[in-house]
Amino acid sequence: MRIRPTPVLTDMTVGVALNASDAQNQVDATVRLAQEAAAAGVRSAWFGQTFGADSPQLAAIVGREVPGLQVGTSAIPVFGRHPLLVSSQAQTAQAATHGRYHLGLALGTKLLTETGFGLPFERPIARLREFLTALRQLTETGTADFHGELLTAITPIPARVPGAESGVPVLVAAMGPQALRVSGELADGILPYLAGPRALSEHIVPALTAAAEAAGRPAPRIVALVPGVVTDDVDAVRAKATENLAFYEQIPSYARVIELSGGRRAADLAVIGDEKTVEAEVRRYRDAGATEVVFSGTEIAGEADRRRTWRLLGELAR
Repeated sequence: MRIRPTPVLTDMTVGVALNASDAQNQVDATVRLAQEAAAAGVRSAWFGQTFGADSPQLAAIVGREVPGLQVGTSAIPVFGRHPLLVSSQAQTAQAATHGRYHLGLALGTKLLTETGFGLPFERPIARLREFLTALRQLTETGTADFHGELLTAITPIPARVPGAESGVPVLVAAMGPQALRVSGELADGILPYLAGPRALSEHIVPALTAAAEAAGRPAPRIVALVPGVVTDDVDAVRAKATENLAFYEQIPSYARVIELSGGRRAADLAVIGDEKTVEAEVRRYRDAGATEVVFSGTEIAGEADRRRTWRLLGELAR
């Protein structure tokens, strides 16, 4: 069976994460935000996945409504999902956007997995490896015959979605050594969050690159998600970011990468300041090995500063 190579785009350099969960209609509001981001020159829009809106559907809708904008999910937890279903979602989004969709996967957290799905958060790395192996068969060939310890994926009928023949780029929200090794071997790149330039250059990028090289895969994408905003009210915004991001400090994988980045609190990794400050930090991430930078939480300081942030990011993307 011939497996087509997954396309890896190089023109998606600066993006934003969109969050309209407080809107009266989240889908309508997300499309409006995406249109505004594209008009500012931002190259990509990314959508988180919790228990609310379905991120592949949002990406597909936005990709149809905003031609030219790259769209992606960041990221869908593998617990509580099955490769057959995620492949259907991803291929449909890819067909809807004519090749502009990027699938992001994650291990998720013990708290949300066990509380929400009632599933034990056990052997996450083994589950990630099996999930990626089966998923790649599905997205690249339209069929699967995978029998693992934790997952089975078989296609008695074809699972190809016409219009998605180019495949689906797959990225993983990986930052720990084992997850990076699996991602280097089986994915097209990673989606690190709260991983500063030091953690990227000294720990994450070398480990990921070595794993990809050993597996004979192309140089991986490193899509760095960075909380940040352009603002003059630095102290007040940082105080708010400290409150908003404190949740991540309780998750061991994030606590580790925050420490490796030289931070003490999650908010220490937030990029907050004027245009010169934010531009310099974006360049630091790129120098550290990030192939793409995606800003999240840009709405934290209000609409005016969000628009100010997007204008700068659009300029940097050109």
